[in-house]
Amino acid sequence: MTQEPVIVRQFMSTIDAELARGALEAAGIHARVSADDCGGMRPHLQVGRVALFVRPEDLDEAMRILDEPAAADIEPGP
Repeated sequence: MTQEPVIVRQFMSTIDAELARGALEAAGIHARVSADDCGGMRPHLQVGRVALFVRPEDLDEAMRILDEPAAADIEPGP
């Protein structure tokens, strides 16, 4: 029996969710974005948040990856 995907994080925009999905996919974690925005044709009609789903067995690793600071947020050294 396969388990249903779980929400790892919710975002205010599809763009932010897709960036997070890309980070997870780069780490080998399959992720899916779900948004109620008319299939992307009318993003301004989005109601609610955009959910990012992963498999239950990937949840802890996905949360760890998403909690890491992005390279752009890291201050350069001396």
